[in-house]
Amino acid sequence: MRILVYGAGAIGSDLGGMLTLAGADVTLLARGEQLKALQSAGVKIHRPDEPVQTIPVRAQDASAAGRGYDLVVVTLKSMQLADVAADLVDRLAPTGSLLMIQNGLPWWYFERHKSPWQGARIGCLDPDGVLARTIPLDRVVGAVIYKPATSIGPGEIFLPKVMPPKLIVGEVGDQLSERLASIQACFIKAGLDTEATTNIRLAKWQKLMMNLIWNPLCAISQGAPGHIVASPQAQALVQQLIEEGRRVAHTVNMPVQVDSAAEIERVRNNFTQSPSMLQDVRMGRPLEIDAILNAVIEMADLAHVPVPGLKIISGLLGVINQGLIRNRQGYGPLPSKN
Repeated sequence: MRILVYGAGAIGSDLGGMLTLAGADVTLLARGEQLKALQSAGVKIHRPDEPVQTIPVRAQDASAAGRGYDLVVVTLKSMQLADVAADLVDRLAPTGSLLMIQNGLPWWYFERHKSPWQGARIGCLDPDGVLARTIPLDRVVGAVIYKPATSIGPGEIFLPKVMPPKLIVGEVGDQLSERLASIQACFIKAGLDTEATTNIRLAKWQKLMMNLIWNPLCAISQGAPGHIVASPQAQALVQQLIEEGRRVAHTVNMPVQVDSAAEIERVRNNFTQSPSMLQDVRMGRPLEIDAILNAVIEMADLAHVPVPGLKIISGLLGVINQGLIRNRQGYGPLPSKN
């Protein structure tokens, strides 16, 4: 199986390194300083209280990476997909697949899915319809990954020990398939616990219920989850946002199980994790608000579920996002190796 990791940021470089160590035929597509670092020094993995692990990898730019891949592992943020949609498809072999590892809800959420809203379009995820027109759903494999990773410099990644890493893969039509089994086997061989599911949407929601809370609140507060739950007032906000998200999920027949008290206890001593939105605020990168937050709000409006807390948080994040775009620089300290 020829594999291309399309988007060699923190999680993409980590996955590319794991696959390389397992003997896979894998290429990492990167650019700029990240490409130079990967080509000259490989991926450098930092873990708490462990020596730095260096993994030589094959990294190339877009012009050299070529085509004909059996699997393209897409680790870009959701708002970056439209600009490269045609290129993603063009990189595939005739029977190749796109493994879409993005946070939040996907643009195809209501496609091939039994629901009162079957075929409905979540406008914020594909406002111009580029993804729907360009990417054949038969090529798409949905994915959810639990593996927090922070980029701390070109080619360097910090992996905090906050949860057991896991990858979940599933078909848009919710059926098991040979390609799911093949992808599962490939990543298990690389040392990543991988599950093939018949309900990728529920898996998306289950992780979203964490991203819906900690990504926005950490980005706004500039603190880790442990700092947030140290405040009783912030705890109350966490509980409200979890309840609003849970109501939306249950309305669209996704019975996510989230205990707000247990979630607060889970992160109480988590002072090292930097969720992706917090990293983006600090690095001056646009925020992934639509897939993580605005898609839920749009779905709530569709199902007539009130979500006042989520709408306030979305508004605040929108102001921060416009500042990042306007000023072209981040806020707060950059991620460190500690």
